[in-house]
Amino acid sequence: MEFIRVTNQEQLKECLDIRKEVFVVEQQVPVDLEIDEIDASPASGYHVLIREDNQGAAAARWKDYGEGRAKLQRIAVRKLFRGTGLGSKLVSGMELHAKELGFKEAVLDAQCQAESFYAKLGYKTISEKPFDDAGIPHVRMIKSL
Repeated sequence: MEFIRVTNQEQLKECLDIRKEVFVVEQQVPVDLEIDEIDASPASGYHVLIREDNQGAAAARWKDYGEGRAKLQRIAVRKLFRGTGLGSKLVSGMELHAKELGFKEAVLDAQCQAESFYAKLGYKTISEKPFDDAGIPHVRMIKSL
């Protein structure tokens, strides 16, 4: 497994390809909702990529959410690699990077079907009820770093 903090357009394209496969193709999220200004360049946010056996397996990004919080977003693991622990490694890698940069908390909007996954990683649900994001029910979760 290779954990990469994205620094170039080729790596970013690999991330976007994974996210499109997971969110746009599998989950039918419109591409204009999935790809935004943070995806314009590696410097627009903190993008991460995991390669397994020299192929893109998982990708995500995070950004400064203010008040010492890092917002983890677009966490995607290709179907072939689900259940292998890469999702946990992706999240912990982003948390470590955020902590290294002085962030005190991580926040994310989890699809309801993935809420228990994030709870196992130490995230607590803080939204009172689910909300819609791109036609998929989500909850907001938070964790101290």
